[in-house]
Amino acid sequence: MDNQLHTQFHALADPTRLAVVERLLKAPASVSELAEPYDMALPAFTKHLGVLERTGLITSEKIGRVRTCSINPAAMSQLEKWFSDRRALWEARLDKLSEHLTHNKKD
Repeated sequence: MDNQLHTQFHALADPTRLAVVERLLKAPASVSELAEPYDMALPAFTKHLGVLERTGLITSEKIGRVRTCSINPAAMSQLEKWFSDRRALWEARLDKLSEHLTHNKKD
């Protein structure tokens, strides 16, 4: 597993960061909108956003006084590809096992 993927999974292991990513999958949101459901100080919450941004999972843009966060589609595609590759590997293994069991089935 490459280092970027490792850091992305590590970032998503935190429940707050995972929830933020799930929220941003619906639509971009301002930092204040994202922070609103959490009972933590804004500086603590923005550290979570910093982790997500450093891993490339989200991007942010500041317009005036408002910082808006968005999902980075390329990073999501990389994660999706990793899962798809693993799924294909295990499906192939299970197909071989099924074939072996069917072929060697005793009546």
